[in-house]
Amino acid sequence: MHTGDALPQVGESTPMPQVIYEMSRKKLGMTTVLKDGHLAGMISDGDLRRLLERDGSHALEHTAAEILNSHPHTIAGSALASSALAIMEDKKITSLIVVAPDGRVEGVVHLHDLWTLQLT
Repeated sequence: MHTGDALPQVGESTPMPQVIYEMSRKKLGMTTVLKDGHLAGMISDGDLRRLLERDGSHALEHTAAEILNSHPHTIAGSALASSALAIMEDKKITSLIVVAPDGRVEGVVHLHDLWTLQLT
């Protein structure tokens, strides 16, 4: 699980150039969007592509809150890695946000990390 400085995270008011910078710097193809330390949503590479197709050169004028997915797939920190892998394969996604019961983000699990575990 990616935590601490390795966790991609921005605030709702973060401008798109900074959102893209955070996503590129953390190299997970997504970022969490936080409001008061709690998960407000996420932005994926796919969300960015759709934004660029829709708004073209105006895409960078948005904030994170304006384009986030407010219902991202999440998993509890107590869940097994095999459960995370099953969800990602079923939903055809590469990242799951790990959240505490109170909605605080604990980390992000990436599909490539789980493949290295050789889960059975």
